[in-house]
Amino acid sequence: MTIKVGDKLPSATLVKATENGPDQVSTDDFFAGRKVALFAVPGAFTPTCSAKHMPGYVDNAEALKAKGVDEIACVSVNDAFVMDAWGKASNAGDKVTLLADGNGQFAKELGLEMDGSKFGMGTRSQRYSMVVNDGVVEALNVEGPGEFKVSSAEHLLDTM
Repeated sequence: MTIKVGDKLPSATLVKATENGPDQVSTDDFFAGRKVALFAVPGAFTPTCSAKHMPGYVDNAEALKAKGVDEIACVSVNDAFVMDAWGKASNAGDKVTLLADGNGQFAKELGLEMDGSKFGMGTRSQRYSMVVNDGVVEALNVEGPGEFKVSSAEHLLDTM
């Protein structure tokens, strides 16, 4: 079953790269008591994700924060090292927190996994954006297959 507006995010563990190595991040703790703009991509360094999706959130970070967002986070079914390298290559800096869903468990629990086997990618996350307020989904925008419209930072800003 796919998560929907009004649902609480499932408890899961994601991984964030830090100066001291990979750090496990509990979704319960990460989303507690604040508003987070979360977007998901099928893969770090993939064409649309790198050319459009990430840059939109980096460029619009201040505008999102002006709308009450405390943190912007990106999740992908990649390992923390790949996510860290992609963040550096994308100049995400402190504007976007990169979270690894290495085994795709979070995507599966959200009901937002996809089969990328046709492209040699295995199970990945669908492309989406959401606003999570104190662990509860306030807005959810899931892309159709191969599309990039409703999960963009610009669309999220327009709907806030």
